[in-house]
Amino acid sequence: MKPLIVLLSVFLIAGMVLRAISGDFDIGFAGRIAMSVMLFFTAGGHFAFSKGMEMMVPPFIPFKRTIVYLTGIIEIAGAIGLLIPNVQKLVGLLLIAFFIILLPANVYAATRKVDYQKANFNGSGLNYLWFRVPLQLLFILWVYFSAVYIPNITA
Repeated sequence: MKPLIVLLSVFLIAGMVLRAISGDFDIGFAGRIAMSVMLFFTAGGHFAFSKGMEMMVPPFIPFKRTIVYLTGIIEIAGAIGLLIPNVQKLVGLLLIAFFIILLPANVYAATRKVDYQKANFNGSGLNYLWFRVPLQLLFILWVYFSAVYIPNITA
């Protein structure tokens, strides 16, 4: 829920600032700024809650801590890349793939009731997926329309 709040709040604030500066509301740029801030926010969780995040990785996958840190670094790199015009489309496509790859870890974590912040198995369980799967789809569409497709829409 927190990433969604960050994403939407920053989108509105970025849109207002862009409109005040340029006179236009550049939806694509505001969307990339919002996704970048949200990715920095979620990347922080990979370092602050690494033990709980490790619990989200299925047991057959080795080097859990390395994977948690690496995915945090990927989120930071993606956040930066979205703001660089020459690479934003490529970064957008890579982030879409990244979001798709991460979905099974979220499904696994939900089936095991992982609470990554507390590093225990007392989380929301399968009910979490009713929010997480649509949220992941929103992230994919958000990146697609703000970084890959980039309609020239201003208001």
